[in-house]
Amino acid sequence: MFTTVNPEIEQIRQMVRNFVENEVEPFAQQIEEEDRIPEHLIAQAKELGLFGMSIPEEYGGIGLGMVGKAAVLEQLGRTHNGFATLISAHTGIGSTGLVRLASPFLKDKYLPELATGRKTAAFALSEPGAGSDATNLSTRAEKVGNKWILNGTKHFITNAPIADVFTVFALTDKDKRAKGGITAFLVEKDFPGFTIGKKDKKMGLRGSYTAQLIFENCEVPEENVIGEVGMGYMAALKILSEGRIGLAARAVGSSQKLIELSAAYAKERIQFGKPIASNQAIQWMLADMATETEAAKTLMLKAAHMVDEGKKVVKESSMAKLFASDVFNRVADKAVQIHGGMGYVSDYPVERFYRDARITQIYEGTNEIQRLIISRNVLDEN
Repeated sequence: MFTTVNPEIEQIRQMVRNFVENEVEPFAQQIEEEDRIPEHLIAQAKELGLFGMSIPEEYGGIGLGMVGKAAVLEQLGRTHNGFATLISAHTGIGSTGLVRLASPFLKDKYLPELATGRKTAAFALSEPGAGSDATNLSTRAEKVGNKWILNGTKHFITNAPIADVFTVFALTDKDKRAKGGITAFLVEKDFPGFTIGKKDKKMGLRGSYTAQLIFENCEVPEENVIGEVGMGYMAALKILSEGRIGLAARAVGSSQKLIELSAAYAKERIQFGKPIASNQAIQWMLADMATETEAAKTLMLKAAHMVDEGKKVVKESSMAKLFASDVFNRVADKAVQIHGGMGYVSDYPVERFYRDARITQIYEGTNEIQRLIISRNVLDEN
């Protein structure tokens, strides 16, 4: 049954749960107020191997499959989403392309340092004119001698201000585009012609930074092509499919935490001489929150198991991301309602979760795009 995990994964899950509750959560409010993750928390995450959770053991990582990674990300979702995003963007879309598609040379060169967290990874697909329409890239790459020369701009790139290496997608054949004309490159932050813009000011995800990437005749060695020249669009789909499952796992963890906070508050909050938990209106909200969260977890785990079994997972990962992020937003909304005025005050974590939930319906493919992907697959299958 895909809702169960093996003892080794359960042990890792419990380790991360303890780390989240005992080490990270006491600093959640500080992260929110300072827009900065304390260095000691990042160091502890590295010591636990969280930066290398999905990198093979031969390169110094833990080598978790998708089910194991989902179990970890679910626990990270229970605390500050900015902290969770830093790690998940690195271990997910930031490094998946290298793990799955890169040459032995690139793996040997970059994965060991990514596994320990000595270097941080990011994923660069979105552009000012190519968000949901990822095939409409304007960033170009031209082969000159033994180098590729990149020109263009990426934006809203998670981890950009702190990342050392970037998986960057560029147009290498404007006539073919998605059908053989997009290529993935591994770009280091210090490559000539590459600069990182100022940090974006966002509604939520404090402590997790995004910024523009600017390529002005950026020189990339030919050996830094990830996968095959021209096959970058297919690489992006593969990377994003796994990333969406991870995002769903985090949304499930956040929803679980909100349910716990709401149930505890409902038992404590007295109105008209009795706890509000005794009111049917509150009970029904909690029932809906719990039921939808459990359904989201089941969808997420099914997709995760399919990845580990080597099955095609485009539709299922989109379903998991779509449903789990929608559930997270509904659960956050009900959590604020249950907390009443306290839910609107920044001293309470539900206010933070409410703001952080909103981006989950947008990044790594908007939920409208997920519905298009799902519907196309359904039509092809029937």
